[in-house]
Amino acid sequence: MTDDSPNTETAVALVVDDEPRIVELHSLTLKRMGIEVLSALNVADAKNIAEQHDVDFCLTDLKLPDGTGLNVLEAVQAAQPETPVAVITAFGDVDTATEALKLVAFDFVSKPVDLNQLRALATTALRLRPSQPKVARQSSPLDQLYGISQPMQQLKAMIQKVARSQAPVHITGESGTGKERVARTIHELSPRQAEPFIAVNCGAIPAELMESEFFGHQKGSFTGATSNKDGLFRAANGGTLFLDEVADLPPHMQVKLLRALQEKAVRPIGAHDEVHVDVRIISATHKNLVELIQKNSFREDLYYRINVIQVDVPALSARRDDIPGLVNFLCARYKERTGIDIHVAADATEWLQQQTFPGNIRELENTLERAAALCENNHISLSDLNIAPKRQATLKTSELSLPKGMDLDSWLESIESNVIQQHIDENGGNKTAAADSLGISFRQLRYKLKKLGIN
Repeated sequence: MTDDSPNTETAVALVVDDEPRIVELHSLTLKRMGIEVLSALNVADAKNIAEQHDVDFCLTDLKLPDGTGLNVLEAVQAAQPETPVAVITAFGDVDTATEALKLVAFDFVSKPVDLNQLRALATTALRLRPSQPKVARQSSPLDQLYGISQPMQQLKAMIQKVARSQAPVHITGESGTGKERVARTIHELSPRQAEPFIAVNCGAIPAELMESEFFGHQKGSFTGATSNKDGLFRAANGGTLFLDEVADLPPHMQVKLLRALQEKAVRPIGAHDEVHVDVRIISATHKNLVELIQKNSFREDLYYRINVIQVDVPALSARRDDIPGLVNFLCARYKERTGIDIHVAADATEWLQQQTFPGNIRELENTLERAAALCENNHISLSDLNIAPKRQATLKTSELSLPKGMDLDSWLESIESNVIQQHIDENGGNKTAAADSLGISFRQLRYKLKKLGIN
């Protein structure tokens, strides 16, 4: 991890609790970090302090004589919208913690507050303070999310809002809309930006290896465990863990993930003790989790734990006005990667704007790259675009005849192999998108690729 002692000079914290002993303990901990502390014993005093003093961080108990910590949260946000507020809840009070996070609380901690956790919480919160006034516009992670349409402006505003919180975020959207890019942007705008961003496709990990991959293991804990392994949670400690295609988690891992999120701790395979982890969870899927809950294939309690804040990424068909600019954006990115400056004709851009693109930005980018490979003089014309392979819905009668010298199983495997390869090609080599277009899970596709010997 990077240095966890940010510049705390002149930093001010507000501690709110109706127990003077607790106020003194938390204040002493923060003062030892070089933070000035203001304290309040109730909501009214906290509100007055927030209105009269600049506060960089607020820590409030949930239960107060004249209200709740949620009232403090609202009062501080009204007076100083940029100030992060953490709420102390009773142990296991997940519902209240979730409610606080939905009100855009910075984070929550359970009683009794671990002082090491408090120091880490304050350190992370203080990273939200601007280090210096901006004299000119600087590049922003949001620049990597091109879009001037209203849906994209709403998405960017939402990203900026949730980036300041530590609440779990669930990103929804069709395949190819850029859900991982959204997750990275949230991380890069957050106080965790200097820490790891670990992305994992939940459908790409074999079920028998999932626990080890997520939580780690100790040497000798099972056959093949020749050394200690940290696992994804500990690799992302201090940063963000992005769980892509979270709907593909098998039931036993859903249970273990839920516990890890509730306890903020993991137990490596073969270990006796749990290890505390400070990780923000961002998840994503193109599937409807509510429907999966109704089918008993996804846990409802896990859904509410990861879906504290939902971010919806619009499909390309809902933002057609962005396509001309997006074409230029993708061409510029293509030039950065290859050094080749591609130009797209006006009628070609107009044609692109009229297409449905069920594969969204991924399909648009694949279409442009395919045209770039075949066009002349680095100029993409309309004829260069109208080359996408068309999926054949049915086989001709002549194609249903079993070739001589081939048995039925081999013949069916060859057809299956061709269809799978076609879908992979149409999705630009993206196997997750190919699995989706085939109507199967990523794990099923991987099994078929291995069985059919497709590289």
